[in-house]
Amino acid sequence: MRTAHRVETVRAAEAALMARLPEGALMQRAAAGLAAACCSLLGKGRVYGARVALLVGSGDNGGDALYAGARLARRGAGVTAVLLGDRAHEGGLGALRAAGGRVVDSAHDDPFEPLAAADLVLDGITGIGGRGGLRPDAVPVARAARGSDAVVVAVDLPSGVDADTGEVAGEALRADVTVTFGTYKPGLLVDPARSYAGALRLVDIGLGGELPGVADLEALQHQDVARLLPVPAAESDKYRRGVLGVVAGSARYPGAAVLAVEGALRGGAGAVRYVGPAADAVIAAHPETLVHPGPPDRAGRVQAWVVGPGLGDEPGVAEVLASDVPVLVDADGLRGLDPALVRARSAPTLLTPHAGEAAALLGATREEVEAGRLAAVRELAARFGATVLLKGSTTLVCGPVTEDGRAAGGAVRVNPTGTGWLATAGSGDVLSGLAGSLLAAGLRPVDAASCAAYLHGLAARRASGGGPVTAGDVAGALGGAWRDVTAGL
Repeated sequence: MRTAHRVETVRAAEAALMARLPEGALMQRAAAGLAAACCSLLGKGRVYGARVALLVGSGDNGGDALYAGARLARRGAGVTAVLLGDRAHEGGLGALRAAGGRVVDSAHDDPFEPLAAADLVLDGITGIGGRGGLRPDAVPVARAARGSDAVVVAVDLPSGVDADTGEVAGEALRADVTVTFGTYKPGLLVDPARSYAGALRLVDIGLGGELPGVADLEALQHQDVARLLPVPAAESDKYRRGVLGVVAGSARYPGAAVLAVEGALRGGAGAVRYVGPAADAVIAAHPETLVHPGPPDRAGRVQAWVVGPGLGDEPGVAEVLASDVPVLVDADGLRGLDPALVRARSAPTLLTPHAGEAAALLGATREEVEAGRLAAVRELAARFGATVLLKGSTTLVCGPVTEDGRAAGGAVRVNPTGTGWLATAGSGDVLSGLAGSLLAAGLRPVDAASCAAYLHGLAARRASGGGPVTAGDVAGALGGAWRDVTAGL
């Protein structure tokens, strides 16, 4: 599992560790890992004679860049530091000069000449302490670095992005690779900042023992999902495996019901009970479905409900929310949803909005939600007292938020799978059915949502192969994605 921690937590862990280490030892660890990553990027036998430019701000990550540059210079690289702040780390400057590196001050010298010839650029301008984008005087240099043929390596975090939130409030320097220290930072895993980070490399500097047990953000991997997925036992029957009720579809959108039911069936539900006006279409596509004319409370026994996909103005949301089993609310079910009604439920609720639906629930714009995804998912979870899966370029899952602002279920989860091709009509309906089936199987809402997002994204990758997919393609690939995840068990 990848875990990420806020700047405040990282600073405290670093301070605790530095109190037990010789002065400067922690920075040397970071610089050694950074230099090793740069050597691997330059390639075997290509460090000697390579041209490296360092963009150096006044913070500690500027010092990391200088010490790493000194190590590269001692291996025969031609290293030039471009100073962009009003000061620079004195020890790092001395080490670079002693190793034969060159230093230019952007206020008096030409900062563009080293970039034009560079094979590799180290971005040490702002780091994790930066807020609000690059300063105006750094923008031309950052643009020149990005416009060069060099590999751009961010030191701990791309300059100009917010380490804690993933927001990009101004101009930022897009990296090909980010080498981060001790732990991932939330901004490295959450868009829009994630798209600036490139490939991620984590350098262990010994912070593990100082970091808290619960991270601020976490990303599940194959083995984490595999441990959570339900496995039927020899004595299982359809009720033990979980029966999911689906209230979805309308005369205008019968396909939404078909796709939600298919997501549930391929997600391991023991049985699916369908309630709604698209019964004929559902039975034609999935004859194993149990259909009922309604209302939902007369449809029969279920362990969870999904309500909303393609529902239009059809009834059903209030009736399902009145039940005493977990409920997933999606799409049309989210329109005008009353937070008090959700908070009053005795059973858990999972909301699965995309950015536009989240914006409507928050009284914000879609652009505001997409720019601040982490804040949006936490605000929704706090307002509704529910688990929220916020779909999009970075899918986030947050449990109900407590008064101190933290998710009651632990860290906010970020989904690491998926593809841009997943932005296609009906894919969210498949996700709803899949997540609902996992709720019916007994998974906690946070686990059901994050496992469903993981499998859904993985299935899309399998089905796509780099090209367009339909929602039906994604549903059809869910079984293969499930087998991929559980193959190592």
